[in-house]
Amino acid sequence: MDQHTSEIVDYYTLRYREDQRLSARPQARLEWTRTTQLLRDLLPGPGARVLDIGGGTGEYARALAVDGYEVRLVDLVPSHVEQARSGQPPIEARVADARALPDADGGYDVALLLGPLYHLVRRADRVRALREAVRVTRPGGHVVAAVISRFAGPLDFAATGRLDERLLDEARTLLTDGTNDPRIGFTHAYFHRVEEITDECAAAGLTDVVVHGVEGPAWPAAEAAAGGPAQDAVFAAALDLARLYSTEPTLLGSSAHLLAAGRVPPR
Repeated sequence: MDQHTSEIVDYYTLRYREDQRLSARPQARLEWTRTTQLLRDLLPGPGARVLDIGGGTGEYARALAVDGYEVRLVDLVPSHVEQARSGQPPIEARVADARALPDADGGYDVALLLGPLYHLVRRADRVRALREAVRVTRPGGHVVAAVISRFAGPLDFAATGRLDERLLDEARTLLTDGTNDPRIGFTHAYFHRVEEITDECAAAGLTDVVVHGVEGPAWPAAEAAAGGPAQDAVFAAALDLARLYSTEPTLLGSSAHLLAAGRVPPR
């Protein structure tokens, strides 16, 4: 395990509660709601075999299992794997790196990458992970991958009143360099432009790739309204716009997360 990978594992083991993330903030609740809706729209019917790569503590895996999918999870962080195994319903899970999966070729109908691409700073590693997802998915099956938008951090800081001069300088840097500076509060990460994730999916061999904006353009408004009298109305409106503008090209990058879905071609 290289130093960056070890630091990422330490971050999620010692400093961050991934199991609480998707219920904590308006942005996270929009992410959860829209991602689960999109998965239900994009995936084949219940009974399909799903590999949740980098599935964390199993929140999405459990939702799919309850819906009737046959789900297996792999994650880089041992404590995440233990939480996935011990949750309700328990998820079959093991420790593995998205770049070198232990699974056989074509064993799944769907491969999900709802986290690993965040933390692979080098394009070659991201394409390698996507190719591994393609390898373990049957021809005609689906690969669905999430990335963080290049503009998520600055929009979040602005919406919550934290965009000071230092973070404004970071926003300028992000215009040309998507690599996160771990010193500002997150771990090693890469933030995507829409055209980058589209290109990486194509390089991995996926076809019919469609990119969705997960939280939509109004998620900063939901963050800004949190705790105020209009918070519920603003959240509901943000969710409506996220659905309406899910694939609108001119607004995709304004979402905090992007979800790319493609098909595995014939061998």
